Amino acid sequence: MKIFLTLKHWQLFGISFGLPIIFQIIALVSIFASKTPANFFYISYLFPLLTLVFMGTYFGWFYAVGSNLHQKLPSSVKMNLMLFKTFLVFPVVYIGFICFFIFNMSQSVEPNSMILFMIFPLHLFSMFCVFYCIYFVAKVIKTVESQEKVSFGDCLGDFFLIWFFFIGIWVIQPRINALSQNDIA
Repeated sequence: MKIFLTLKHWQLFGISFGLPIIFQIIALVSIFASKTPANFFYISYLFPLLTLVFMGTYFGWFYAVGSNLHQKLPSSVKMNLMLFKTFLVFPVVYIGFICFFIFNMSQSVEPNSMILFMIFPLHLFSMFCVFYCIYFVAKVIKTVESQEKVSFGDCLGDFFLIWFFFIGIWVIQPRINALSQNDIA
């Protein structure tokens, strides 16, 4: 997982966003070029795969940054790494479940109503877990940089940069590279 700490911002952007966008463009061109609607259904099977690639990169980056920079926290600052890891696992499992559910729905006509009923509260909790993970990573970055306890207001800018990852990665990743450079050398 330390590879996420050494990737340049453009490499991480390319893996997270470039590959899925290129694939979607190729898929759309092939759908429109063939002029058969059946190709759309074949391409829809690959949606879960694209989701897993993006989310694997996104949550893998969270895990790498959160757990590796947690080791560099000053001794006076205590942050619950186990809670972070627990809240990181739930959205990963949930998104995997949703991808499986979407794949199965594309094969059957009638969805299971119990699963549809459970998706809403699970989705809300998954969103809470993601926001907590964003907060944790932003606070760890700011704390390691300043080597003192920081408040949420101090790391609010980093929180939004991580939330809007496609923009924030250009600012955050060079700082991650600088913070982790001591471990690599």
